[in-house]
Amino acid sequence: MSTFEPLVFSGVQPTGNLHLGNYLGAIRRWVALQESSKCIYCVVDQHAITPPISVWGGPAELMRNTREVTAAFLASGIDAKENIVFNQSRVHQHAELAWVFNCIARMGWLNRMTQFKDKAGKDRENASVGLFAYPNLMAADILVYRATHVPVGEDQKQHLELTRDIAQKFNTDFSDRIAELGLGVETQSGDETIASFFPLTEPVIGGPAARVMSLRDGTKKMSKSDPSDLSRINLTDDVDTISKKIRKAKTDSEPLPSELEGLKERPEADNLVGIYAALVDSDKATVIRDFGGQQFSTFKPALADLAVEKLAPIAAEMRRISADPGFVDAVLKDGGERASILAEKTMRNVRDIIGFLQN
Repeated sequence: MSTFEPLVFSGVQPTGNLHLGNYLGAIRRWVALQESSKCIYCVVDQHAITPPISVWGGPAELMRNTREVTAAFLASGIDAKENIVFNQSRVHQHAELAWVFNCIARMGWLNRMTQFKDKAGKDRENASVGLFAYPNLMAADILVYRATHVPVGEDQKQHLELTRDIAQKFNTDFSDRIAELGLGVETQSGDETIASFFPLTEPVIGGPAARVMSLRDGTKKMSKSDPSDLSRINLTDDVDTISKKIRKAKTDSEPLPSELEGLKERPEADNLVGIYAALVDSDKATVIRDFGGQQFSTFKPALADLAVEKLAPIAAEMRRISADPGFVDAVLKDGGERASILAEKTMRNVRDIIGFLQN
């Protein structure tokens, strides 16, 4: 193979209450990517259990959330026949490659991961090993399919950089063996040409609302864990709830600026303009051109109408799909079987590269 075959991989944790940020920052972009790329989309249920059980809710909650996220994928327009949609735990090769990467990654690399520091808080000694090492599993999720591109939010860029570091170290450590087995792609590593088995995966980051903020605090990311339901628009919200939350969204007393520069010190205004721009596949400058100088009493109803138009059909389709868990399970089973074939092909090669005996 002279080059890596283009492939997109991404995943979402099944932690319930999928919201507008998940849709605009991830799922809707996945729908667009499937038009031009081979795609694998995963419900990463093994990542979901890294915090205490009180956070992820236990077995029944995990199963319900896994099905709900899958329903959101399908309702949003992801084609599970043309692409692969599955839950991570069905494909044991993710965990197998993660152990290999545990032995490739360095402690110093993981110690620099800011998300662990944020999620573990002050009680890091009581955090799970899984929470500390889950970036290695994320790298395995991506590289077990040798994915070349991953659509990620800004908060995941550091983890993707770690994925690239792990791939580079594996390629460098085993370059001679990779070449000996004829499994490599010639790549540059500094001044040296090496045989690489794993691609250096590229991030796909873009769109005016790649990072959607809370409707109650424009300085904080929209989150399913925020105690205030008014801080987010859930994908299951009905028409009246969507409208109510946008009307109640925090803003300041000034009208929208007439220039894009005027949004810089106004996080709530910037967030609402970004949401509007993303929903119409435009940019903030165009929204400011259309609404600049107008009061929020004019802009918010327009945004509410737009959000209802775009999101209400998804919510209705999610409810329809979720009413048939057997159908959802069949989609995940089929996707898991197809994903396993690809993952096992990679792992057979990895085992040979490392020197593990196998049949």
